[in-house]
Amino acid sequence: MESKGLLLDAFGRIRETVEATLNGLDDEALVRRPAGTGNSIAWLIWHLSRVEDAQVASAAGLDQVWTSQAFAGRFGLPLTERDTGYGHSSHQVDAVQATPELLLEYYDAVHRQTVGFLKTLTDDDLDRVVDKRWDPPVTLGVRLVSTIADCLQHVGQAAYARGLNLQGEG
Repeated sequence: MESKGLLLDAFGRIRETVEATLNGLDDEALVRRPAGTGNSIAWLIWHLSRVEDAQVASAAGLDQVWTSQAFAGRFGLPLTERDTGYGHSSHQVDAVQATPELLLEYYDAVHRQTVGFLKTLTDDDLDRVVDKRWDPPVTLGVRLVSTIADCLQHVGQAAYARGLNLQGEG
């Protein structure tokens, strides 16, 4: 298997889990915060979508789907267009509200852009430095793996929160 096949599989697993997590949830379940202070499913799915969108778009030299496909306006969140959720306060977490359909539509658009970019890659492309602010500088391969890791963590948290919702806890 070529590296891009492995990356496509990993990002595909994120997409499958996003869809399974959102399937059948109502708006109330999406914004319920485990133990009253944990991150809501809506925030977690929005955040992982923003992370993948921002990281892949930057590494690929593409516009973020969030702005280029007008999702920022459609979500209508009281946040800046560049906000990805990093360091959000409890109030900001509460502000992220959307329907499961809109959350999935946004993630699917991000996923399509990610897949389109990944299909163009060769193994040599993964050694290209995409961020010189770190020591050592970050390569495309490292950036993609760190994005996968972050997104898998958040989609796992969202799936866990879904389980709590279905049990009537949280």
